[in-house]
Order: sequence, then structure tokens, then C-alpha cells
Amino acid sequence: MPDNADSSRDLDLILFGATGFTGGLTAEYLAEHGPVGLRWALAGRSLDKLEKVRADLDAIKPGSIDLELIVVDAADEAALAKSVARTKVVATTVGPYLELGGPLVAACAASGTDYVDLTGEPEFVDRTWLEHHETAVASGARIVHACGFDSIPHDLGAYFTVQQLKAAGPVTMRGVVRSNGTFSGGTFHSAMGAFSRAKQMAATAKKRRQAEARPEGRSSRAVAGKPGKDSVLGYWLVPLPTIDPQVVARSGAALTAYGPEFRYSHFAGTKTLRYAVGGAVGASLIGVASQVKPARNFLLGKVPQGQGPDESKRAKSRFSVDFVAEGDGRTLHTRVSGGDPGYGETSKMLAEAALCLAFDDNPASAGSVTPAQSMGDNLLGRLRAAGMKFEVVG
Repeated sequence: MPDNADSSRDLDLILFGATGFTGGLTAEYLAEHGPVGLRWALAGRSLDKLEKVRADLDAIKPGSIDLELIVVDAADEAALAKSVARTKVVATTVGPYLELGGPLVAACAASGTDYVDLTGEPEFVDRTWLEHHETAVASGARIVHACGFDSIPHDLGAYFTVQQLKAAGPVTMRGVVRSNGTFSGGTFHSAMGAFSRAKQMAATAKKRRQAEARPEGRSSRAVAGKPGKDSVLGYWLVPLPTIDPQVVARSGAALTAYGPEFRYSHFAGTKTLRYAVGGAVGASLIGVASQVKPARNFLLGKVPQGQGPDESKRAKSRFSVDFVAEGDGRTLHTRVSGGDPGYGETSKMLAEAALCLAFDDNPASAGSVTPAQSMGDNLLGRLRAAGMKFEVVG
């Protein structure tokens, strides 16, 4: 047992969704890189599939055949409550989260169990804040959404950047994403679901804004960026309608290191104007298609959940996020970079976030919190040690 394991619970970590594609990669990462004595279990709906995952893990890491298997349905509230009360941390890849994730968050918030997921669904994040934040604050649970490519590179990248800039006054920052990786089927289904619920998403976000306290004497906001050519990076910029800027802005509101006034904008970057225009048009068409049920179902059928590229394709995939921050009359350029964003790095980020919550001496926090707010330097250090780069470019 690791030195700082909690003996009051018989497990350190339960991985929900281990039989899915990204869940399986997360299980492999934990088997290979988890600390000696890690007490963890695999959870899912099918015993047969869980047994296969466990056998595959044993071929990678002998001894994994002894892992406990927990058969539980995402909608079985009583079984979820019983399971999560046994563990320090829950990590879940079971999505779409708006459809399937609510009962697990509720169980963790009630039992004081820390929780991490891969969601990029703003409505789910806002809804769980409204329904479970106060319960989690009371129990001490840390509910940390978006612990994959959405949104750890952006959230921790912005956190790293403001630490390097050390501005005393207002800070403006933009993050520019580039990648040759493919997105997962689960990510696509979640995105289509979010696009199709634009009105409900806006209404839930409004309720959260009305209920959530704002930092005293400071402000932090995500602002819509304008397309154009970046004067520092040289890329053509296309604003990205993802959850990432919301997460970054919430970290800015929670942490004084971001200064008295923090503004963040988020983009995709391309080398040519043609690709920028094509990307913008493609995103617009997907947004329109998501509003028409037959078109939405057709597209969802083309990108099934639970599947992904083989290892050779993942090995060729890379990502980078460039940050340009301005404050106190200075401009700073930093970069976060790594391998395959949709699968390899996402499973690494989720696993390391779960281990960080389980074993590291993190800043005091509770309730619905961001990765930077809840884990900060500890998670940054873990990801650097695991091969992700956080660097000052100029």
C-alpha cells in the first residue's frame, strides 16, 4: 500500500467504463504506471467484458488478474452509492455524460469521494454544479470535470503561463490548438449532443452564473476571439466553441495568480487561410446538422462510440497548444505539447489526475473545481514526468 493510502476505504481508485476504448487505455496506463500497492478496481456493466479487460491487463502487468471487478449500471443509484463509498477516487470514461453521468456524480458528492471525468459537455458541467456542488463542499468531495484533452492542456497551460508571466496587473491570453490526431467516437457523440441542445445549454449556464459567487475585487472571463492571423504565432486563427475557455476562466476566478483582471480566448490554428476557412465552414455545417434529427443520427452512425485508431496511428499523432499572454507591458509565449490527444494523452491525463487526487498533498478545495484549482503544481509535475511538455518559447 502506498504510504499515504487511506486505510478507512478499501480502494484507492475505481475506473468506470474500463470496457470502452479510452477506458481500456486508461486501465492499461494505470496497470503500467500506477504506484506499487495501488488498490484499484474496474467497473462496468458486463462481467464478461470486464474479465477480458482484466486478462489483457495481466498480459501487460502480471498480477493484474487479481483486480476486483465491479458490475454496476450507470443508472443504478443504490449500487453506485455502495461502490463509490469504498474508494477515495472515481475516474469515469462513461459518456455521453449528460445522458449517463449524473447518478455517479451524485453518489461521489454525497459520499465525499473525489471524481474525475473526460467530459467536454458544458451543460453537464453546469448542471452538476447546480445540483451537487454544495453537497460536495459539505462532504469534502472534489468533483473535477474535463480531465482529458478537454481541458487539462489548456487549463494547466494557462496556469503555467501566468506563473511564468508574473504580472501584477491585467492579463490577456489566447490559446491556440494544433493537432493531427483524430477525435474519439465518444467525443463526437458528446459534441453533437451539446450542439443539439444549444438552448438548454444556454439556460443552464445562465442559472449557474446567477447562483455562483464571483471573486471579490477580481474578474476572470472567457471572451470570444476574432478570426484572423496571429501576429506572434503566424497562424490563422479560428475561434473554438469548446468547454476549454470556460474551464480556464473558472481557474482564473479561483486563483489569485491570474491577477486582478484575466481574459482568455481560445482558437484552432492553421498555417493557411484555406484550412482556416474550411475548418470554420465544417464546424458550422456540423452545428446545423446537429439541429436536424435525421442528419444528426446519420453523422452519429458514421462515428461509433467505443472505437478508435490502432496503436500505429496513435503513435503518429501529436498536439500542441500555444499560449500568448500579455500583461504589465510584456508578452510571453509558452507551449504545451504531447502525443496522441484523443486517446493516448487523454488516458494518461485522466489516470494521472486520479492518482494525483488519491495520493498528492493538493491545495485545499472541495465541490466542483477545475484541474488547476484542485491539483495545480502537483498535476503539472506528474504530467511533465509522464512526457508532456510545458515550456517557455519566447
